[in-house]
Amino acid sequence: MSAATHTEVHANLTDEQVRQISDELDEPEWLLETRLDALEALESLDMPDVIRTPGRDWTNLHELDYESLVDPLNAAENKDQVGPEEAEVLAWSEAVNEHEELLKEHFGSVVDPQENYLTALSTALFSTGTVIYVPEGVDAEGVTVRTEQNSRSLFNYTLVVTEESSSVTILERQSTGEEQDEQYYSGIVEIVAGENSNVQYGSLQNLSEEAYNFTLKRGDADTYATIDWIEANLGTQLTKSGVETELNGDGSESQIVGAFYGHNDQHFDIDARVWHRAEHTTADLVTRGVTDDVARSVYEGVQDVGRSAWDTSSYQRENTLMLSDESEADASPKLIINNHDTEASHSATVGQIDQEDLLYMTSRGVQPRDARNMLVEGFFVPVLEEIAVDELRDDLEELIAARLRKRD
Repeated sequence: MSAATHTEVHANLTDEQVRQISDELDEPEWLLETRLDALEALESLDMPDVIRTPGRDWTNLHELDYESLVDPLNAAENKDQVGPEEAEVLAWSEAVNEHEELLKEHFGSVVDPQENYLTALSTALFSTGTVIYVPEGVDAEGVTVRTEQNSRSLFNYTLVVTEESSSVTILERQSTGEEQDEQYYSGIVEIVAGENSNVQYGSLQNLSEEAYNFTLKRGDADTYATIDWIEANLGTQLTKSGVETELNGDGSESQIVGAFYGHNDQHFDIDARVWHRAEHTTADLVTRGVTDDVARSVYEGVQDVGRSAWDTSSYQRENTLMLSDESEADASPKLIINNHDTEASHSATVGQIDQEDLLYMTSRGVQPRDARNMLVEGFFVPVLEEIAVDELRDDLEELIAARLRKRD
């Protein structure tokens, strides 16, 4: 897409709108300048990368009518942000007031505001968010952030900072309250995991099936730090989701667990990436998804092992189950290895329900519909078993079962 087209896409956005958002949040001048720079950069930035094959983009982000989808000064939502007393869980406006130096140091340090067109759009326009700060040595369980979208568009930003030898478990949910014909949700998450700290970040996206969704979650893991992600996607008409970890510290680790279930004409474009940049780092990427009706899924998993990443262990598995002949699923796992002292593997499978399994169950008296549902629920078990957050696992199981019942 050309730069000129980008300018035309968002001809309706102005400096005044960005200034108004920043002013209402009582932001310092440096943050306003970051927003204005991001707005100005829109005309020269391209959309996020998507997988391309000759003559086809697997996900077409250029066709969306951003000008009609984005209403920057209307950001109605219900938000619930709670956590234990030992940690600070702050709304963005509170964090600006109480932790400016923390924000100045870390905001935009993991996700470059001008990385692509949609990150810049989010940086310029976000009006809601959460900052989670966990001091040294604190174990913070049960942080929850629930966002219910009640407006045409909503831009959300989350920053997590954990100090040395601390830990935090976070459960984030996005849902839709007031539905409109079409809606746009954008979320940027940055995690800065200090030395020997542990972050578990679970996300459950169940927005309206009329909505479009762009989210990018990325973590920076220091020495002996662990960042584990759980990413579940069930809602929206189109989702472009990236979950990524930079293993920058020796002995750092990351696990990325993904689950999605698309039906009707939903389209999920899911990225999972890990960069091994230090010695003795470990990563495990596991994703399972289902497509039904005319739904489509695109998965790209990347394990990038740098030249100085000695003694690396990196594993990736992706499996997609297609419940209808009309649904589509594509997977593109990649290994980029620049260090021979590496143990790594990747695999991806796409297929339909095993007819022999179905026949075996029906021959034992199980109704065909019940047998199929049991096999689908069983298909997700390897992912569900990796989810350490009980509430998220229970919610996801329930949503999968509800979708199967609706199919019946």
